[in-house]
Amino acid sequence: MSPVVQLLAKRLSISVIVLIGVSMLIFAIARIIPGDPARIALGPNATTEQVMQLRDKLHLDESIIVQYANFVSDFARGDLGISLYTNRPVMTDIAQFLPATLELVFVAGLFMIGFGIPLGILSARHRGKAADNVIRVLSLLGVSAPSFVWAVILMLLFAFFLPIFPIAGQISDTLTVPPRISGFLLFDCLLAGDLRAFADAAHHIVLPAFALSLSGIGQAARLTRANMIETYDKPYIEMARSYGFPEQRIARRYAFRPSLIPSLTIIGLDFAAMLGNAFLVEAVYAWPGLSRYGVQVILRKDLNAIVGTVLVISATFLIVNIIVDLLIAFINPRIRYAERSRP
Repeated sequence: MSPVVQLLAKRLSISVIVLIGVSMLIFAIARIIPGDPARIALGPNATTEQVMQLRDKLHLDESIIVQYANFVSDFARGDLGISLYTNRPVMTDIAQFLPATLELVFVAGLFMIGFGIPLGILSARHRGKAADNVIRVLSLLGVSAPSFVWAVILMLLFAFFLPIFPIAGQISDTLTVPPRISGFLLFDCLLAGDLRAFADAAHHIVLPAFALSLSGIGQAARLTRANMIETYDKPYIEMARSYGFPEQRIARRYAFRPSLIPSLTIIGLDFAAMLGNAFLVEAVYAWPGLSRYGVQVILRKDLNAIVGTVLVISATFLIVNIIVDLLIAFINPRIRYAERSRP
């Protein structure tokens, strides 16, 4: 078995164990939260008999062990139950709302990589100069302010004072939404050949994605700068300079790749964390995503939807980590050799 396959099998087995632990934890926490889910779902005007019937339907009067066993049995059949918030299957809600959040996070990840890493490289190449100082200050601002603060600031600047971008939603009401094929609006617009709708959807996603990515951009720039400065002090960099190699080649070929490994780990974690952090940005921009849906079901103590949403976000987080581990193993041969040498 190849080292990469061994690494993948190990990460998958650990991820399954983690998901089981997360399901137990969130299942218990969701039932400890004060409030009667049946009463919240039916409202204050519901009779006691109606509340008791719903409690019996949800198995709320049984022990938590029996409830979890019923959940595992239903989950094995691909059933996460009915959401009390939407009165639809939780799987249907997740299938509807998850693509919008993934699309937002994916574009934010592109911004994070496309701006953060080049800024870190530029800062390291001009260490101690004006460009370095400006980038460090901007990176610190990006890291220190929460995403929802940037969401409000960007909305005020580029939607109200300078009406360049739209305020809310995924697409303008005047345009026809293309047929839902993948669930990803930008991709569905391309599949439908509707370039006007694609341009409008891209126009809508810029502000929320950039607001969500600013913290990651600052983090990526700071880490890339620190790692590249450390790499620049290595003897082989001095040797490359003594041979007269151009600075751009030294930065791109000899300094950037070793510096990318620790930065890639943090970037992967930030990318996965944006799934959970997106709910405030989605609330500001009225983005119809899973994170915003998750907040609504938590406020209504919708047990099935809470567990389903957390499990999907946790699974996505673990998948991103596995992808990052495989990328690092591809970049750094020492990790592959270490996996091969283990019994």
